Amino acid sequence: MAESQVKKKWRCGLLGLVGRCGLRPKKSTATNGSHKSTMSSSTASTACTPNIQFTKSPGIELNAKKLQDHKVSPEPIQIQEDQIQKPSSNQNANNQHLDNNGNQQESNNLEQQARKVPREAIGLSGELESMIIDNQKAKGINGSMVRASSSNVMLFGNLGNLKQPDTTPVGNQTTNVQNNEEKQTSVSDYNQEQSGSLCREVSTKMDPETLKTMGNEDYKNGNYVEALALYDAAIAIDPKKAAYRSNKSAALAALGRILEAVFECKEAIRMEPHYHKAQHRLAYLYLRLGEVENSIYHFKHSGSEADQEDVLKAKTVQTLLNKCTEAKRLRDWNSLIKETENTIVSGADAAPQVYALRAEAFLKSYRHQEADDCLSKCPVLDVEMSTKYYGPISYAGFLVVWAQVHMSSGRFGEAVEAIQRANKLDGNNREVSMVLRRAQAVMAARTKGNDFFKAGRFQEASAAYGEGLDHDSRNSVLLCNRAACLSKMGQFDRAVEDCTAALAVRPAYAKARLRRADCNAKLENWESVIRDYEILRKETPEDEDVIRGLSDAQRQLVERSGHREIDQEVTD
Repeated sequence: MAESQVKKKWRCGLLGLVGRCGLRPKKSTATNGSHKSTMSSSTASTACTPNIQFTKSPGIELNAKKLQDHKVSPEPIQIQEDQIQKPSSNQNANNQHLDNNGNQQESNNLEQQARKVPREAIGLSGELESMIIDNQKAKGINGSMVRASSSNVMLFGNLGNLKQPDTTPVGNQTTNVQNNEEKQTSVSDYNQEQSGSLCREVSTKMDPETLKTMGNEDYKNGNYVEALALYDAAIAIDPKKAAYRSNKSAALAALGRILEAVFECKEAIRMEPHYHKAQHRLAYLYLRLGEVENSIYHFKHSGSEADQEDVLKAKTVQTLLNKCTEAKRLRDWNSLIKETENTIVSGADAAPQVYALRAEAFLKSYRHQEADDCLSKCPVLDVEMSTKYYGPISYAGFLVVWAQVHMSSGRFGEAVEAIQRANKLDGNNREVSMVLRRAQAVMAARTKGNDFFKAGRFQEASAAYGEGLDHDSRNSVLLCNRAACLSKMGQFDRAVEDCTAALAVRPAYAKARLRRADCNAKLENWESVIRDYEILRKETPEDEDVIRGLSDAQRQLVERSGHREIDQEVTD
């Protein structure tokens, strides 16, 4: 007898979130006739940002114990006994399953159950179960779709070896008495049509406060991406709740998406102008961006959330920003480096204008490596959002500095891309036009030199790199590349000079240091070779070539010292 079971399952994404966060313990059915319910929970102790606060909904506590208790009671509050078939004592074990308390519950004849529970008395899981039953009755599915677990809705035929209507248990298997393959297929198709509408119905009826609570737990555990998704889900259900926007702002800020966090916080305040927590959060976001006046304004509108120390901190940042402006006006680059560091430490740790000033000061001081490190620490800002927030002219000024930093570190493609974007935003800026021409000339020279070098035309390659150095005399990549050409032509002294010049602006440029060590080895300057290899070994302790080069240089130095001692004895 041919047997055809329907194996299609469908899941709702928001229901999956419920199962993940443990609001309802999952129930599973085993194929051997025994049904066990297990529940796993994990806790993480991650410190929450002190100024991040959340609004608790009535009746919902944020601790883990209360969340575990947030579920439907095993016994209904009110039951229509005439519609429920009570289990008999001699019923087959395959017709029952265990809940979390070890109590057996009836699993068949689900289409006959009709629990009448007040809406406020049931939890999210119970509400989903009643919705499924109501949907079955409304659509005339005749009980073929049931709750399989807290996060799944399955066809009744896929629940393992639970006893089903019109079936006879045989060992651990179920044989279909009707053997009506055509009927099963039609039921499957019908259920598949109804799955989408039911999923949408369940999604729209999920409690947004529960989603917010789950998001808060993820936030406190450091799961900011998951928290952001849950806050977004709550906003989709209730877009007019200011607390959801404020909490989303906190998650975005934790992910480094500061400008987006500002927009969400402003939206929360627009909905609820006297929302002190959102005002306080926005004040700190403005402080991080170096916008002191806006920060002080919102601190003063934060009510009891802010104190005098917050305002004092903002005024301190303002004083330091004034010092940065004065240092740049005087072209005192060392003072500018110092004052920008103090500004960042004092609270403006996400202000792109401060990082731009600091990077510019490093470039002017020919400290290219530190300029690149400064750029890497600046929060990544979305181009479109940054242009909208700062305005095209201000953002073009940031891009000019970023382009020069990219070029000094040999990222010529990124440099040209950044300065071209700046030229589109502020095409009348003379500095933008100058940096654009220089970046294009340096990139063209590097490309031409690389082509000559690959063809073995080292003289032409050296000349091409020299053309690029005419536009950027301390570009470490062009210096190192020209040193490679000079080394190929046997001009080791000049190659050492170029490598030294490259290392002066980028001390961590490993390729230039390795090339200098190789040229010094050709010149038998073993002390210099050993110094370079010892630095390289600290940076790359597992590099076998470096270890071997250091060992060879040390051996050569010992041998040369031995020969000198012998020569000295002969002379004496």
